[in-house]
Amino acid sequence: MSIDTKQSTANAMLDLFDTLFPAGSILEIRTGAPAGAEAAAGGTLLASITLPATPWSAAAAGVKSKNGTWADVGVAAGNAAHYRLKNAGDTERVEGTVTESGGGGDAIIANENIDIGQPVPITSFTYAIP
Repeated sequence: MSIDTKQSTANAMLDLFDTLFPAGSILEIRTGAPAGAEAAAGGTLLASITLPATPWSAAAAGVKSKNGTWADVGVAAGNAAHYRLKNAGDTERVEGTVTESGGGGDAIIANENIDIGQPVPITSFTYAIP
């Protein structure tokens, strides 16, 4: 049986992101497969983006999306494959996929091939509960 969640329940759960991952939380863009949110970070850190003030829109239709500009520059060269979102104290974490537009990732970036000093804007970030 698949999980099904009432939309208002899903939205309420997703709006906890405002508390768990507030402004100042960090979105790391990394190479390779995610290691798992309970494990030490996997892959090479390519970019580290500090979330801006009011980083989240209100959840709607069971989806939470980024708000405002999320961007920084590459700190290493490589192919982006996953992200790790963590709060400032690294006590809360979520991991997911990174792709270019049309690739089906949770976080969408303009260019998966990152170089040192290259701008790394997050064009879309969504988290959904079915």
